[in-house]
Amino acid sequence: MSDPDKRVQELHLTLPPAPKPVAVYKPAVRVGNLLYVSGHGPLKADKTLILGKVGKDLTLDQGKEAARQTGLAILATLKDTLGSLGKVKRLVKAFGMVNCTDDFTDQPKVINGFSELMKDVFGDDAGVGARSAVGHNALPNGMAVEVEAIFEVE
Repeated sequence: MSDPDKRVQELHLTLPPAPKPVAVYKPAVRVGNLLYVSGHGPLKADKTLILGKVGKDLTLDQGKEAARQTGLAILATLKDTLGSLGKVKRLVKAFGMVNCTDDFTDQPKVINGFSELMKDVFGDDAGVGARSAVGHNALPNGMAVEVEAIFEVE
C-alpha cells in the first residue's frame, strides 16, 4: 500500500476543512499511541453538512455517501492533528450512528461508506477495524450520519 497521503490524491479525494468544535470538546485527543477522534458528521468542502433521515429524506445510497463524507471529515482531522496521514498505523474501532426512521435496519450498509473509504486509504489491514453501526432517531443539527473512531498512531 502506498502512503495514505498519496493514496488520497490517487483516489481524487477532496478533504473538507478540518471541523472545529461546536461545543466543549476537542476534535481529537491523543493518549499514548491511540488517537481518539470525536464524533464527526458529513461535512462537505463548502462547510455544509449532509442533513436528513435515512429511510425518509435519504435513500440507503445517499446515507452511504453521507458516511463516506464523514470519513473525509475524519481524514481532515487526522491530517490536521498529525500533520500526515502516514502517521496512522491502523484504524482500531469505529462507532457509526445513522439518523434513520424506526423501521430502517440497514445501518451497517450505510456505515460501509465510511469503512470502505478507510480501507481504500489505509489498506485492507490498517484500514479495517472493529466497528459498530447503530440507528438513532436524531443526530446533532439533523445530520444524516455521525462517526467517532480510534486510531493507532506513530
